[in-house]
Amino acid sequence: MGVTSSGLLIGVGPQGQLPLPWLGEGLARARALTQAHALLAHGPAGVGQLEFCLLLAQAWLCERPAAPAAGQGLGAGQGAACGHCESCHLVRSRSHPDLLVVLPEALRLQIGWADDDEKPKGEAKPSREIRITQLREAIDWAQRTSGRGRAKVLLIHPADAMNGPTANALLKTLEEPPGQLRIVLGSADPERLLPTVRSRCQRVPLALPPAEQAAAWLRAQGLAEPGPLLALAGGSPLEALALAAEGLTPEVLAELPRRVAAGDPAPLQGRPIPRVVELLLKLAHDAMALAVGGAPRHFAAASLPVGGDLAALVAWQQALLRAARHDEHPWNAGLLIESLVGQAAAAWPVAPRGAQRGERPAPGAHGGGRASLHSAR
Repeated sequence: MGVTSSGLLIGVGPQGQLPLPWLGEGLARARALTQAHALLAHGPAGVGQLEFCLLLAQAWLCERPAAPAAGQGLGAGQGAACGHCESCHLVRSRSHPDLLVVLPEALRLQIGWADDDEKPKGEAKPSREIRITQLREAIDWAQRTSGRGRAKVLLIHPADAMNGPTANALLKTLEEPPGQLRIVLGSADPERLLPTVRSRCQRVPLALPPAEQAAAWLRAQGLAEPGPLLALAGGSPLEALALAAEGLTPEVLAELPRRVAAGDPAPLQGRPIPRVVELLLKLAHDAMALAVGGAPRHFAAASLPVGGDLAALVAWQQALLRAARHDEHPWNAGLLIESLVGQAAAAWPVAPRGAQRGERPAPGAHGGGRASLHSAR
């Protein structure tokens, strides 16, 4: 299988192995839709929608597809990709003439697919939208003759990154694709798509793997203790792997809640603002759950400081949500992180080390002041 600089796994490998084993069920479901020319693959963020779409494109373009199982009735070109024909190799190397992958500029940069002339100049930020010019170029490409005499595949991900005019430009091609064009859209939030786009596609739902399968896959990638990362990632092994690559080890995660509650921003400094805000929002969720007698979801219960003031935690969460809505703002990152952690510290009363859950804090014993987000601008 091909691997990009960001770790994106492309297609079936030469030995026929799936890069993400939990995608096998969805792939079988998609291959059974022999009459559908447009599919919408959707599932929770981190399930591997782009990897799935690439697997499906490889299967459609494979020149020696695996024979379908008895009773499946799959037609030619609809079996699993063989992984070792010339077409499969071209898909893995991102050079197949009959596969066009349309991604937002920001995602192309993130996964290492952007050419030098695509990289933003100066302080310009890469677009998170799929532009209408990209769609028009894709439609023009779809009208041309196949380079290898088989089907052509147009892959658009994430499809919900198309704005209204861009999505409208795709409708005619979705309804009447030229020649042997097949279209696959990937999305973590299909309800953001225009109803007219959704209605022209057959849906293929994707699901996160069971915890045991996810943990086994992560161990195979070299993570000795995947449990804490999987919990923080909401069960997504791909997100857990990304967190590990950022240095968020189980040891760091075990210390993070108490250090934040003590007003120490050091573990978060130097990290991207969207990631910091995401981590703090998950910590706020678990702290509020603990404050009302519930169970935490993202962090281990033993790592969470006790005695959080619910009203202060709610106020902190609101501040985090405001920061999340403006995560592309040119913040002074260091000051913003200090501000958000300072507000966290105000939510936990000063208590003796080792204080047990259920102890009442001393009145007014709150540490840390509430810093304004305005100071970080």
